[in-house]
Amino acid sequence: MAILNTGVPQGGARILPYSEERRRFQRVKVNLLGRYMLPDRREFPCQVVNMSPGGMAVVAPVSPQIGERVIAYIDHVGRLEGVTTRHFENGFASTIGATMRKRDKLAAQLTWLANRHLLASPEDRRHGRYVPRNPMTMLIMPNGVNIGCRLIDVSLSGAAVATDQRPPMGALVTIGKVQGRVVRHLDDGFAVEFLRLQHPDFLEESITGG
Repeated sequence: MAILNTGVPQGGARILPYSEERRRFQRVKVNLLGRYMLPDRREFPCQVVNMSPGGMAVVAPVSPQIGERVIAYIDHVGRLEGVTTRHFENGFASTIGATMRKRDKLAAQLTWLANRHLLASPEDRRHGRYVPRNPMTMLIMPNGVNIGCRLIDVSLSGAAVATDQRPPMGALVTIGKVQGRVVRHLDDGFAVEFLRLQHPDFLEESITGG
């Protein structure tokens, strides 16, 4: 995928072959959500699991054809465009074509993303999870269907639910009264990151819909 610089004439961004990209750039493990668009203009949610200034690996429900261009909007990074280089289970890899200036900017962003857990203040770090007193709640799926489910654990920033449903990565769901998006699939359910940090005094009331 390639970061586009709208101030650069068409053809200014160079897309490297995948093998060259792998040699030149070190990949960083990330967990970034976003959406991507195929050439036929269909859009799907996705999750970037590793990235370098020259390419990325994307967990996605539909993989483009090898050599096909895709456009993506990724959290913390922005608009990306590039060419699909290979497929793997549940996703695809793509190059990033960009000017050197854009590559330098992306490298700085990746350094920040890789180290933000070290830079964060204690209150900004991942909140401790626990099992609520009442683990049963209602879940509103992306299609609006209500289903009952069991809370595996919760925190001020997210929850894990036990269910046989598997909404796609990035899909919006509502647990009790709290809206969030799917960030990970589990063996017995999925994990959700809340759109807003919850107040500790009202978390269980909000999450169980009481």
